[in-house]
Amino acid sequence: MRLVFAGTPEFARVALAALHAAGHEIALVLTQPDRPAGRGMKLQASAVKDWALAHGVPVQQPRSLRLDGAFADDALQAQHALEQAQPDAMVVAAYGLLLPQWVLDVFAAGSGFGCINIHASLLPRWRGAAPIHRAIEAGDAQTGISLMRMDAGLDTGDILLSRTMSITPQDTTARLHDRLALLGGELAVEGLACARQWQPKAQSADGVLYAAKVDKAQAALDWTLDAALLARRVRAFNPAPVAHTAWQGEAIKVWAAHAVASDAAAPNQPSGMVLDVGARGIAVSTGSGTLVLTELQRAGGKRLGVADFLRGFPVVPGRCFDPAGGSAAPPMQS
Repeated sequence: MRLVFAGTPEFARVALAALHAAGHEIALVLTQPDRPAGRGMKLQASAVKDWALAHGVPVQQPRSLRLDGAFADDALQAQHALEQAQPDAMVVAAYGLLLPQWVLDVFAAGSGFGCINIHASLLPRWRGAAPIHRAIEAGDAQTGISLMRMDAGLDTGDILLSRTMSITPQDTTARLHDRLALLGGELAVEGLACARQWQPKAQSADGVLYAAKVDKAQAALDWTLDAALLARRVRAFNPAPVAHTAWQGEAIKVWAAHAVASDAAAPNQPSGMVLDVGARGIAVSTGSGTLVLTELQRAGGKRLGVADFLRGFPVVPGRCFDPAGGSAAPPMQS
């Protein structure tokens, strides 16, 4: 097929490369504008833009696709590019912009294949911006990829294909992202190969959950919460925004941790108190259970296993990590 592809991060680049490798012609790429990144805050192109430029594919980077919005000129330019591309379908993966109705109408009026979204969850569970993070945070045993025909709603379109993937107790968002990205590319290729035999299925009205975007404040460890939830958040917020706490005012990132059930015979300890310090971890009391920190990072420092971390940063049993100050998010509903 002749395709327009809309996407921005590495998850989308993997799907784009898979579609190209399968023989589809990529006529045009839409991706987010370059953003400041790194210590120097220099403008950095998206992973999808880098791929497109390397393969000689035209790129559009509208700030918005609304023809009546603040960036109407961007939208008009993108509209003209879409019309000139004359594609059979549009494939969308983690684009970051909502598609207004005029975009959906352009593709519905052509071959009828429409706009197809690669979404990293088993819809209708975890619609929205951060389905991988929220699935891990909630303790889901499985997730997957949904290939969906887009409509005007937020991830509400009919399902064309889906595949399930297990979530292991060791999975971080980084690890699960990479596996789901590969699965997303495979499912997109498979789906387009049988496009004329699609039998779209409406999403169930039951089990709808929204995966809200994660921000840094939500990654603050609230020691009054359950240790198992905190351990899941450490995994969910790796590689970004990274779970964090503070020790006597100094910020500490927590890259890895695991929960240990409380000893019913042990006396209650204040939440956030260090119970034990050793080469295998820093044991910290929580609202229920103990969280053992095993990989940490000081501001400006390197990620270190706990034994190396403690050589330059003494942590004393009996003292407490700083409270979250109410900035941490409440427990997720599963």
